[in-house]
Amino acid sequence: MSLHLIIGDKLYSSWSLRAALALDLTGASYTEELIKLNQPDTRARVLKHSPTGKVPLLKSEHGTIADSLAIAEYLAEQFPDAGLWPKDTAARAQARSACAQMHSGFFAMRGNMPFDLSHNAPLLPTPPDVQAEIERMLALWAECRAAATEAGPFLFGGATLADAFFAPIAVRLRTYQVKLPEVDAAYVETIYQWPAFKAWQKAGLEEVGQ
Repeated sequence: MSLHLIIGDKLYSSWSLRAALALDLTGASYTEELIKLNQPDTRARVLKHSPTGKVPLLKSEHGTIADSLAIAEYLAEQFPDAGLWPKDTAARAQARSACAQMHSGFFAMRGNMPFDLSHNAPLLPTPPDVQAEIERMLALWAECRAAATEAGPFLFGGATLADAFFAPIAVRLRTYQVKLPEVDAAYVETIYQWPAFKAWQKAGLEEVGQ
């Protein structure tokens, strides 16, 4: 299968990171095209591929798929043996619920803690709505772990699409130096040690100053 992923800057594009991690979970080979964000020609370049004007985009033999959640679901269908979702029905339902909540919410964290792999300073003071979302996020992670039926350091044991979707939150929590309970700090470290994430992080940090 021919797969071509169109992304934004690895330093800044959390949505693109999700799609790239999802693709890595499939084990499939793919090509990648980076369109720099916030440039005069950014929208025009993206519009050449899709009318959404946004990244990520996945080009496949079934057409161009926009939106990271749609890309994730498409890949889960195309690679059913790769285990992108947990095998257990209840765990899989919880994983889908968690990803959907991440996809459609947590606007205070996003607005006040922009994704930037090179950031390294706390958010002071932390706005009450941001703190409330951090606490809800940690509760959501606990709900995932409680539903897991397999052992392992990721939310559902082994790496799944849930981890691909929460990787950008792990970045925010670390780069904004949020103090975490031991179990959540360990999960953030698991994300940072994920080979696919480490490769993305390395490439993103190399973009600094470009």
